[in-house]
Amino acid sequence: MRSWKPFLSNRLAGSVRGLGSEPFFLSLFLLSSGVTLEHMFVLGIDPGLTRTGYGVLKLEGRKMVAVAAGVISTDPKVPTARRLFELQRDLTGVLEQYQVEVMAIERVFFRGNKTNAMTVSQASGVAMACGAAFGVAVHEYTPSAIKFSVAGDGTADKDQLARAVVRRLNLVEAPKPADAADALAVALCHTQHVRFEAVS
Repeated sequence: MRSWKPFLSNRLAGSVRGLGSEPFFLSLFLLSSGVTLEHMFVLGIDPGLTRTGYGVLKLEGRKMVAVAAGVISTDPKVPTARRLFELQRDLTGVLEQYQVEVMAIERVFFRGNKTNAMTVSQASGVAMACGAAFGVAVHEYTPSAIKFSVAGDGTADKDQLARAVVRRLNLVEAPKPADAADALAVALCHTQHVRFEAVS
């Protein structure tokens, strides 16, 4: 197994404002099962109004490179409309910088807190609209589908999912906060789906 140490860069921080933490820039190598994929950038999104996780994967043939992972944060004390605007602005910066061709987003699914479900739905809608504005194909995946695809268990918890991301991408450690690792998992789920379609 070949592993790479993550390194930090100010490139994204300079063009995308409002990040809750320094973005992770990771270079890594993954040998796949022999399925050849066309070159493309996949943006994984773990939506949330307070924190939206994002993860960018570059696919080129059998090589998969995790280009970036981090979070976009908004201040809960700021009016909702302003927070949604900030999320739109910063996601636009990510889409512009990495020339994303596909967006994969975790589908909103809540059984309890209706207020939280509403704000996550708002953030999800902003992300989808940003993708549509750039002509990017947007795909939704349920939480259980993401967990099953990446960790092999549709009921995996956050720690199990983060460990699976580290293992699958040969990372030294999982990106933090957890929203960033979750976003990489969403992007990984989409690549699994693409590979499955390619051989079926």
